[in-house]
Amino acid sequence: MKKAALAALEKNDTHYTHSMGKRELRGEIARYYKRSYNVDVSPEQVLVTSGTSPALLLVFSALLEPGEQVLLSDPYYACYPNFIRYAGGEPLCVPVREEDGFKFRKEDIEARLTPQVRGIMVNSPANPTGNVFSAAELLSIAELAAEGRYLLSDEIYHGLNYGGKDHSVLEFTDRAFVFNGFSKKFAMTGWRLGYVIAPPEFVRPLQTLQQNLFISACSFSQEAAVAALRDCDAQVEEMLAVYDKRRKYLLGRLQQMGIAPAVPPTGAFYMLANVKSYTDDSYAFAFEVLEQAGVAVTPGIDFGPNLEGYLRLSYANSLENIEEGMDRLEAFLAERKRV
Repeated sequence: MKKAALAALEKNDTHYTHSMGKRELRGEIARYYKRSYNVDVSPEQVLVTSGTSPALLLVFSALLEPGEQVLLSDPYYACYPNFIRYAGGEPLCVPVREEDGFKFRKEDIEARLTPQVRGIMVNSPANPTGNVFSAAELLSIAELAAEGRYLLSDEIYHGLNYGGKDHSVLEFTDRAFVFNGFSKKFAMTGWRLGYVIAPPEFVRPLQTLQQNLFISACSFSQEAAVAALRDCDAQVEEMLAVYDKRRKYLLGRLQQMGIAPAVPPTGAFYMLANVKSYTDDSYAFAFEVLEQAGVAVTPGIDFGPNLEGYLRLSYANSLENIEEGMDRLEAFLAERKRV
């Protein structure tokens, strides 16, 4: 990836690209979805963006009229409701259950569907829970994408799945916007490159917004992304094995402390700790852990009111540091009174 970017710089490939993204990259993304999920995506449906967050902003801006709703699970990735509100919409949150792996039940979605619901948001593998939807679960949700509604699928953590095969919602419906990028699977966070695969009728509105807001994504980052899709599968598999080793270690330590999630996560690089027996204020508790144990964790309340009493831990760090962090957390909890 670095060599591809350096080669682009050497030949002065530092200018604006087509607002949709380089044709070579868009074609490579289409081929990636074909070989990964056996779905046919036209390169003309692919819009390359400066990270996945701009893609979310563009889609919500194009999709929503004032007051229209997007249905989210609670917990959710913290930026989703902010983007929805920015676009004039309203997030409609569905509390999901720890015993279900914090995944939707179809009947809970159906009970909330009204003409105002324009989209259903799914994130698998999920941030903050690390849980993964099965093919059957995605199909049951995709069946609800009708009558003016669309499925919005954040697939940025695809490729980080330790329990089986990733499934794209495009396997089950074409009434979908798919968000993906290069930050997670390919560890390209600083390159700022993502994309959205959109229904054909939304491509031109999204392109118009892109032209006015961002113009285009970084030219040489796009060259690096082409190399990532073509040449980096072996490195990704090596990275996945390392992550899985950390995941299993972290889960074991949390189980020993009695704060492990009811359903072990099998994706992304996050894990929740249930600390309800210690606190009813995860925000204050996270600062206690930081200040007294020297361990940085994220309070569950950041991801929605349904995650109060939890902490999000990340294993995107060395095993040595994770071991030290768990030792410190265990010592902290041993001294902490339960509520």
